[in-house]
Amino acid sequence: MEVHFTIPGEPVGKGRPRFSRQGSFVKAYTPGKTVSYENLIKVEYERQSGLSFGEREIGLRVTAYFSIPKSVSKAKRQRMKDGEIRPAKKPDIDNVCKVVADALNGVAYNDDRQIVYTEISKRYDDMPRMDVSIFDM
Repeated sequence: MEVHFTIPGEPVGKGRPRFSRQGSFVKAYTPGKTVSYENLIKVEYERQSGLSFGEREIGLRVTAYFSIPKSVSKAKRQRMKDGEIRPAKKPDIDNVCKVVADALNGVAYNDDRQIVYTEISKRYDDMPRMDVSIFDM
């Protein structure tokens, strides 16, 4: 079984946990931007597929497409679209994968420990998005 879905908009990576002090206690929480993006991932997965892989071992393929800056020349823009120039910028590629893997816990699969293979890449495109594929191993 293989499932493909797309998350529209500029890719967001998993944010570091934040900490706040409440009296003598320290509380950890996930940043709001990360929570919102994880919810978007869940909604898009359920809307476009909704299938569950259960307990099976799975692979995850993520391609993050970032918008091309308006200030680049036509020649450079074409090289970016052709994949000759890649986005060496934030978010880090491991955080891009982590946000997808964590968001789909309990939705597409029972736990992200089931992911035994990943392919992750960053590219430029006129339409920013993340294309995700989940497949049986």
